[in-house]
Parts: sequence; C-alpha cells; structure tokens
Amino acid sequence: MKKTALLVPMPYVPLIVLVTTLVLLDVCIGAPRTETVKMICTHKVENNFSVFVPNFVATMENISTQMRTQGWGVSTIGKGPDANFGLAQCYGDLSLLDCVLCYAEARTVLPQCFPYNGGRIYLDGCFMRAENYSFFPQSLGAEDTYVCGNKTRKDGLFQDTAKRAVLQAVSNAPNNNGYARVELPKPGRHRESAAYVLANCWKTVNASGCRRCLEHAAKSMLKCLPWSEARALYTGCFMRYSDTNFLNSVPSTGTSSSRANLILIVALVVCSAILFVVGVVIGVYIWKQKRLEKKRKGPNDVKKLVKILHDSSLNFKYSTLEKATGSFDEANKLGQGGYGIVYKGVLVDGRDVAVKRLFFNNKHRATDFYNEVNIISQVEHKNLVRLLGCSCSGPESLLVYEFLPNLSLDRFIFDQNRGKGLNWEKRFSIIIGTAEGLVYLHENLNIRIIHRDIKASNILLDSRFQAKIADFGLARSFQDDKSHISTAIAGTLGYMAPEYLANGQLTEKADIYSFGVLLLEIVTGRQNNRSKNTEYADSIVNIAWMHFQEGTAEELFDPNLMLHNYDDVSVKSEVLRVLQVGLLCIQEMPSLRPSMSKVLQMLVKKEEELPPPTNPPFLDEKTMEFKNSWDSPMYRLKNEDFASNASLSHSTFYPR
Repeated sequence: MKKTALLVPMPYVPLIVLVTTLVLLDVCIGAPRTETVKMICTHKVENNFSVFVPNFVATMENISTQMRTQGWGVSTIGKGPDANFGLAQCYGDLSLLDCVLCYAEARTVLPQCFPYNGGRIYLDGCFMRAENYSFFPQSLGAEDTYVCGNKTRKDGLFQDTAKRAVLQAVSNAPNNNGYARVELPKPGRHRESAAYVLANCWKTVNASGCRRCLEHAAKSMLKCLPWSEARALYTGCFMRYSDTNFLNSVPSTGTSSSRANLILIVALVVCSAILFVVGVVIGVYIWKQKRLEKKRKGPNDVKKLVKILHDSSLNFKYSTLEKATGSFDEANKLGQGGYGIVYKGVLVDGRDVAVKRLFFNNKHRATDFYNEVNIISQVEHKNLVRLLGCSCSGPESLLVYEFLPNLSLDRFIFDQNRGKGLNWEKRFSIIIGTAEGLVYLHENLNIRIIHRDIKASNILLDSRFQAKIADFGLARSFQDDKSHISTAIAGTLGYMAPEYLANGQLTEKADIYSFGVLLLEIVTGRQNNRSKNTEYADSIVNIAWMHFQEGTAEELFDPNLMLHNYDDVSVKSEVLRVLQVGLLCIQEMPSLRPSMSKVLQMLVKKEEELPPPTNPPFLDEKTMEFKNSWDSPMYRLKNEDFASNASLSHSTFYPR
C-alpha cells in the first residue's frame, strides 16, 4: 500500500496548532472564572500585627493544601483576638485545576482588606472568607446582597424560564451536597430563551441552612429580572443566573467514551510534538525581543535584580536589621502606611536608619518592593530620600533608608502644636524642595518617573527641615514616546487626579494634581483626605476654590503661620500666590495644569503674573462621585473668565 504524507505549509503550522490546542483545551478543562464579583471587608482593625499576619498566612496555606485535593477547605489558627478562621470553596462545576487557579486569585486579592481583621470575596468561580471568629455554620448575614448585570433586558419568555430554573436549583441543591446546575429548556430547544443557573452552598452549612440561604438568595436575585444576568452573594451560598452558558461542561463517563479518550490522547501526542517545534521557534523570537527590550529599558527583570541586590553592597542581612530595630519593637515604630510599617534602627556602626517592613510577601507586595528598589536605586537628588539597602532573602522584604529626624511633613502641618514650629519660610522651602524633586523625577534624562502617591506623609524632613520625597512603591517609569501609562488605579483618596480615577491612564499630570493638593494643605493646615468627624465638612479643594472666587482666601491661611507678625505685605502675597499655584495644579482638565518645571518657575519668579485657574473637580468624598460643576454650590463664578467647559459629571469611581 502506498503511503501518502500530508504536507502543511510552514506559515499555517502555528494557526493549526493554535486551533487544535484551543479545541483540545475546551474538551479537557473548563474555565476557572477568576473575575472578582465583590469584596467585602470588615470594619475592625487587627489586634496585633506581628501575630495576626503569621496566623493569616498559615490559614491560607492550610486551605491551599485542601483546595488541591478536594476543592474546598477550612482552617483555624490562633486564639482570642488574633485567631484566624478561614474558608474557601470552589463552585461545583470547576475542575481541581481550575479551582486552584481561582483560589490563587482570591488569596491574592483578599489581603487588600488589611489592616482590617476580616473579609470575604466572591469570584465567579470560587468564594473565600477570613474572620477572627467562627462563622462556618452561618447561612444568612447582614452583608448578604445581590448584583444585577445591567446589560440586556430580556423578554417575558426568558423571565419565566429563568424563574423556573432558579427554583429548580433551590430545590435540587440541598439534596445534592449543596450544589446544583440547571439549564432550561433542555439543549436544542428554544435556545434564544435559555437560562443557565448555578447554586452552591458552603460545605460548612447544613442542609436546612443551605435551603434557607438559597431561598433568600433566589428571592433577592430574581428582582434583577428582566436583566439577563444576576448573582446573589450570601453568607452561606452563591447563586447566579444568565442567558449565556457560563457553566463548565460535565466530563463524559463510561466505556462509550474510551474511543474518544484514545483519539484525544493520540491528538495530544501529535500536537505536543508540533507545539515543541513551534515553541522552540517562538521561544527564540521572544528571547531576542526581550534582549532588545532590556537594552532599551535597562535591567528591570526581577530575578536579575534579586541577584544584583544579593551580591551588592545594598544587601543587608535580615538578622542585622532585626537586631537594629530591637526585633521590630513597637517603641521604634516611626509610622505606618498602606504597604508597610517603618521602624527606626541603629546599625552596628552607630548609624541611624529607617527600616520599612512590608506587610505581606505575596506577588503584588513583591512587585512593589522590587519596583521601589529598582526605581530609587537609579535616581539621586537632594530632595529624594536616599536608599541605603534592603533585605530580600529573609522571611520578610525590608527596605533601608536614611533616617530623617523630623519624620514627615504631615506630623507638623496637621498638628496645632507642632505646626507652630513651621513658619512660612520653612514651609516655602519645603514647597520648593518638593517641587525640585518632582521636576527631577519627571524630566530626568535617564529615567522619567511618575511617583503616584505625593502627599504630606510621603514628604520627609531632615534636621534642617529640607524636604525629601519618599515611598516609591507605586512609582512608574515612562518613555518620551508614551502619552500615558495604562495601569491599575492605586494611590491615596483625596490626592488622585480625576482622569486617573476615571480610566487608569497615568501621566505626570497626576503627580501635579497631588502636588496642588499638597500646596493647599501646607497653606491652610487642613488635610484633604481627613476624618469625617472634623469640623469642616467639605474637601479643602472645594473650600479653597470657593474662597479664592470670593476673594476671601486669607481666611483659610493656617493660624500657625502667624502672618500677623510679618510687617511686610509681600509675605501674605507670597502665601496667596502659592495657594493660586495650587489651584492651577488641581484644575479639572489635565491639559490646563502646568508642568512641574513651569510650577517651579511660578513659585520662584514672583514677579510673573499668574493665569486665573479654572474649576477643580467637585468630588463628593462620601460616594466618590464627581458632581456636575454647574450644580455645585462651590461653583459661584465672579466673571466668565474663570469658566471652564470641562466637567466630569455623574461618574462613580471605586479606587483600589
């Protein structure tokens, strides 16, 4: 018999491999559905950081082991206020592989609740909860809610089908280990009105609790009709209906599938061989591309950076820093931010240092750690805090900075007693120093940097009250040919620019907005991102704009400036000028904000006339909603020269 070889042109091989792989993957595995639906954090702060964090990490590890073998897990670590109770469970249609992937995502996101001692997260494929008390048998709770997918409105036929499918799932799940999946009508009939439903109770909830939870969940979720999709997020269960088939396929069983399995195995072997060849070609191509990218961007690879740090003089032994801080004694604590705690330490040679201890050693924190080391090790300026080294090989990630005895700016300007120690000359010097540091970051020829978290607590003061910008964990570098950087939203509420909150497109104008808020805080002694219990109800941005429009800006000046002691009128004019520069920096339209070099020029060249500022974004800080500028009571214009046509109206943002 004559053999015939099937020849495939090389350009089509990758396409064939890709299609074949996708088909096989669709047969072999489902989707882990790692999209976050909602995360809810408790409102109680953890009791003891040094005990809570190890307990939490141990709980997650225990659950991880169980997830790999059974698709759910519980764990309890510790006692009393530092105890940690954890539960995680994948929904019944996920394979163990998909389950592990979903849990890995949940485990990465939930620590964002810290420093609160508990929280829960609902993903489309799994659920996770951690508290400091035993919640395992609970089926209903105050946090129970539902989420409607407001995309498509469906007709009456779908609504009837969805109701029947949901009720059937409620009926089936309690008698099926808490899990049910329903597809109505059956495949092949009236597909345009098909409804897909998943119901899952947690393994720690008994049958009666499961039924009670699903009945309440179904009742609330069906309120979303006629919308095409909805989810119920309850204490003891999860439900979802949709007009799209989101359910993973049920693996076939029995001897009838043996031929299909054999075909699948043969296909996998053949495809593996093809993939190997194509993989080598693609691998060589990627390797060459990465080499070119490294030449352009420099040594930013994390693994390479770890080795560089470990072998360089920047590396400190963990034991050295632990001893220097008295085992991170609470008495040596200098402050706490969103990513770690800073301690004062004394090295063996007698040098005072500041040691930053990161909260968690997970993937995101590790990225922030190496990002901070990588960026700050490439820049050097008198107004940037100096990195002395780090420890990346011990049980925790530690950064070592020069110690600045006057700590941070916020400790002075927001304190009625300490604020008297910062007269206007010192404050103006701090403003100029901070501006010069930002000019260096934005316009450095070697690497241009956006800080992303400019605020008073990140402006450190040396013994002569000279400003130094600190905390580069959120900083990002950018190239001259880029108009913006698309990135996940991160920073501090009250200091983030509206366009960054809206779409995550980051430019240096975000830093300029933050600097403008900082100027207003320095002049007024009031914090923009302040407690709701303070005596002034509106943000300092809105208040400053109102007073500037009404010509009463002097009423805002910090009494600690004691300007009445100055006979020279020019001092008050200088303070007013700084406030106006601040308003120019926080204009709603980013294109209207001056560059940092222009800002510095405005501050130094006092004879130059300043342009009138346009309106800032009007933000309701309780709802994080930007109001229509024309409806705001703060928008009282004295003349049309100040008017701006730009406004962000009725958009809600939820920064991370």
